[in-house]
Amino acid sequence: MRTEPLRRLRNTLVTLVAGAVITLVSLAAPPAQASPGPASTVTTATASAGSGYWHTSGRRILDEQNQPVRMAGINWFGFETSSYVAHGLWSRDYKSMMDQMKSLGYNTIRLPYSDDIFKNTAPDSVNYSGGLNADLQGLNSLQVMDKIVGYAGTIGLKVVLDRHRPDASGQSALWYTAAVPETTWITNLKALATRYLGNSAVVGIDLHNEPHDPACWGCGDTSIDWRLAAERGGNAVLSVNPQLLIFVEGVQTVNGQSTWWGGNLAGVATAPVRLDVANRVVYSAHDYATSVAQQPWFSDPSFPANMPAVWDKNWGYIFKQNIAPVWLGEFGTTLQSTIDQKWLAALVDYLRPTGTYGADSFNWTFWSWNPNSGDTGGILKDDWQTVDTVKDGYLASIKSPSFSGGGGGGTGGDTTAPTAPAGLKVTGTTSTSVSLSWTASTDDTAVTAYDIYRGTAKVGSVTGTSYTDTGLTAGTGYGYTVRARDAAGNTSPASASVTGTTSGSGGTSSGCTATYKVSSDWGSGFNADVTVTNTGTSPTKTWQVTWNWPGSQTISSMWNASYTQTGKAVTAHNADHNGAVAAGASTSFGFGAAPGGAGTPTLVCTAS
Repeated sequence: MRTEPLRRLRNTLVTLVAGAVITLVSLAAPPAQASPGPASTVTTATASAGSGYWHTSGRRILDEQNQPVRMAGINWFGFETSSYVAHGLWSRDYKSMMDQMKSLGYNTIRLPYSDDIFKNTAPDSVNYSGGLNADLQGLNSLQVMDKIVGYAGTIGLKVVLDRHRPDASGQSALWYTAAVPETTWITNLKALATRYLGNSAVVGIDLHNEPHDPACWGCGDTSIDWRLAAERGGNAVLSVNPQLLIFVEGVQTVNGQSTWWGGNLAGVATAPVRLDVANRVVYSAHDYATSVAQQPWFSDPSFPANMPAVWDKNWGYIFKQNIAPVWLGEFGTTLQSTIDQKWLAALVDYLRPTGTYGADSFNWTFWSWNPNSGDTGGILKDDWQTVDTVKDGYLASIKSPSFSGGGGGGTGGDTTAPTAPAGLKVTGTTSTSVSLSWTASTDDTAVTAYDIYRGTAKVGSVTGTSYTDTGLTAGTGYGYTVRARDAAGNTSPASASVTGTTSGSGGTSSGCTATYKVSSDWGSGFNADVTVTNTGTSPTKTWQVTWNWPGSQTISSMWNASYTQTGKAVTAHNADHNGAVAAGASTSFGFGAAPGGAGTPTLVCTAS
């Protein structure tokens, strides 16, 4: 479970120390009143890749000439802190740093901010001596942001504005707080969208940084459902600037499974973000190494070979199934441990090297440019001048200075997913196994593998059209689906699901009942809770609950259990932590679904 990272807590202290040792001038002057940002569209004489505003097509981001582009950039934080300005200006001129970013092959800047900067804040710790930052003197925070955006446009960099925090005091789980309500969030998003209307150096806005518990995805509770809030915020932005991309991060927990704050986009599969303007959504994930926090996958005996499956489950499937572009908005590490080095190497390979795939790749911005990120460090070392060549070197293969990347996939590559496998059926069972077969998928190139899922967990991959799942519990039902994969990494939709039940009783007396209760119903959707009680004489190892909807209900998210749904039929399996239920004891799970008014289905519970 991710805790508030050190970088979020130490930025203010670093800024205060830096401000104490650097001679600053002209900070006593009152800030100038905010004025609208530059409104001229940044263009070049030739339509090079990346020109103009961008839009999406499947998993790709396209420029105004419909050329595919790859964002390969850097986070430059500070506007979200009590400095109210990008960090490092106490040491260098802002143009010098941006020129260096460009020279290193970064093409995009993610620029975090807090809503405090809309209060006419004066930037702190900016060095104006010796002619440094001369054109920033006397400006307020928003006007300094104008200057950074303006200069980015002149040197061919793009900017994504990141609403990082409601205020400078720290990160919030939800997009609003008692002090900064949703109305303020919406108002300020629209103000930024209006400010840069017509300036295509700003290609989009990241609506809120790292939503996390109790934020949900698709649960239908408007006070915590981040997916619904992202639709409200995204549509507000597009109402004044319809050409912007809308970057939507994930949450922490979906269907009872947790990962990094903002890193869980599993809910997109059943509940995508719907905006009033088509082809504007880019999904954004965050992923980190052990220097930020320990996670169970780092201690898996198969690490780092296990990591692609972790990324696939949380966010990679969106790209591989050609649903939408995916942007890894933050990832970083100090690189001090061997585990972190292996993690970064595996992640860079997963993000698809530019030389092979060109712009048909995951997009990314590394955390961070700043060296004063306490739990990751930065591309720059502590002198704010010297490049950490080892860390920067890890990223070399996925950089894309010209946006297109010039690789073999620079014109987009293969983005066509195979068809879903058909005819999935159970061909045999024993007390410990279920055998499956299906009809081959078709693809524009060739299918290279089939991935078999038991519930939501991938249990195997084969090149043929049959598979036997082993090591199962006697007398237990298991739900399966299959997906096809091609050489480019495109993944098909899931096949229809089937349930295979192993033979035998398992040698113990096990049984269970399940009761159903609607906790809230608002017409267009509802939440329900299911209580599973062990009616046997021995503890259960696993359990599952099945039912058929009386209407057209579809589950959008489930917690403390995994599920499959085919038509009206639903099968819910225990999560890893609640499969063992003592005799006479109970456990529970819940879910969100739509539409409301479902009535009470008949539940069938089986246990082993």
